[in-house]
Amino acid sequence: FILVLLNSFKQKRDIIKNPFSFITEKGYTLANYTKAFEKMEFIKAFGNSLFITGLSTLLVIIFASMVAYYFTRAKNTFSRVFFALMAASMIIPFQAIMIPLVSIYGSGLHLLNHRLTLIFMHTGFALSMSVFIYQGFIKSGIPLSLEEAAYLDGCTNVQTFFKIVFPMSTNSLLTVATMQGVFTWNDFINAYTFTRSTNMKTVTLGLNDFVGFMGTTDWGATFAAITVTVLPTFLFYFFTNKYMLSGLTAGAVKG
Repeated sequence: FILVLLNSFKQKRDIIKNPFSFITEKGYTLANYTKAFEKMEFIKAFGNSLFITGLSTLLVIIFASMVAYYFTRAKNTFSRVFFALMAASMIIPFQAIMIPLVSIYGSGLHLLNHRLTLIFMHTGFALSMSVFIYQGFIKSGIPLSLEEAAYLDGCTNVQTFFKIVFPMSTNSLLTVATMQGVFTWNDFINAYTFTRSTNMKTVTLGLNDFVGFMGTTDWGATFAAITVTVLPTFLFYFFTNKYMLSGLTAGAVKG
């Protein structure tokens, strides 16, 4: 990370001659960031990534928490079977279903090159792990007596969930939001597979434009592009990592 940040301010000659040195012959420059912003169309790519990441993360938080709550409190065969199926689905790699998905959503439904398609994909792929995390927290972190008290006060199941369970699961919410947000922001294979239009370009697809051949890579601009791509997720994780760790361990020991 230090080398990437350091070389993002150097000129190409200094990067090639001595990439580990803090001392440069040509001096430091911000021209690499100007090139990076222009070549990867950063404003457009940032907006696409922010929209896709934000909406898919919000949907995962809402749907996964509701499903996990039902699986935890409903003691029936349906909830046990479907929870087991969702847990088992986590072992299926995306590459195993990539071609069928492209065939279905491309030639079948004609839904490629849409932001909503990417949002739908990210939401679906993240639900199993998110439900698994929520279920462990609700089982050990939300006292059943609180829900029973809400029922006695006249709350319905939906009201109990949104007024009692959901507000109390902040750590798990931030855990899921951090995991989903970082994964979606950094995703390349989904964006590359399901989008072809330049208007749908995300920051990772924009970063891919800097890959050169036969030594033609502009390393200064490439390092600058890497820096501006990684910085949002770094800052997001920096401010939420303590909640993420507590959320991951919330269901480890049942009180």
